[in-house]
Amino acid sequence: MDWNHYRFRSVWDLHAPPGAVCAALEQVDAYPRWWPQVRSVTRLDDSTGIVRVRSFLPYELVFTLHQKRRAPEAGVLEVAMTGDMEGWARWTVRPHGNGTRALYEQEVRVHKALVRRLAVPGRPLLIANHALMMRGGRRGLAAALAV
Repeated sequence: MDWNHYRFRSVWDLHAPPGAVCAALEQVDAYPRWWPQVRSVTRLDDSTGIVRVRSFLPYELVFTLHQKRRAPEAGVLEVAMTGDMEGWARWTVRPHGNGTRALYEQEVRVHKALVRRLAVPGRPLLIANHALMMRGGRRGLAAALAV
C-alpha cells in the first residue's frame, strides 16, 4: 500500500440551483471568501492558479491547479494538481431534489515531507483533517449561496 496516496469523495447537498453552485465552484480565486481552509489563491492565468490550504492540523499545503476540463453546461469541473500534492480533483454538479448535489472527488499523492513522514501513524488524522476541510467548505458555500 502506498501510504502517501489518497482518494477522497465528498457530497455536498445545497439549497441552490445547479447553475449557481457550478458558477461559484468555477471561481476558484473566490474560494478564500467562503471556504475558511482555503487561505489564498493566486491566479497565474485563466486556467492556472496557486492554492494554499490549511485545515485543523498545523501544516499548510501549497499546490498549483491546472484546468483539465471546464464543462459547466455538463456540471463538470476538473483540475490537475502539482506541488505538495500531485493528482486531480473533480466537481460534478447535478440537480437533487429542490437543490443541488455537488460531488467532489480527488485522487492525490502527497509530496510534502512532513505529511509523508506522518503518513503511516497519522493517516487517520490526515483523513479526518481533510473531512473537516470539506465540511468547512460545504458550510461556507451554503452560506454564500444563501445571500
